Amino acid sequence: MAPKITDFVEDAGAPGIIAGIGAVLLAPVVIPVVAGVGKPIAKSLIKGGLVLYEKSRGVFAEIGETWDDIVAEARAEIAEGKQLPAVEASADNTSDNGA
Repeated sequence: MAPKITDFVEDAGAPGIIAGIGAVLLAPVVIPVVAGVGKPIAKSLIKGGLVLYEKSRGVFAEIGETWDDIVAEARAEIAEGKQLPAVEASADNTSDNGA
């Protein structure tokens, strides 16, 4: 069953009809004003987002470099830890051979 215009008018009532007519009449005036205000706001939001993106790229690059340095230091300490027992064992053998 298709809705009838009379049902809509009865449901909306007089205030709804007046608001609808007002919206239709004011739309050609309000839409350009809102667009004129909205465009600069949208541009400023986009600019802010781009600036934030560029700054965050630099910060994340620095964090990545710091992380790589920490990982390299940890690997060096692990490698050093593995070499020390071998060096100590060979140092003990050479002291026995020299006696």
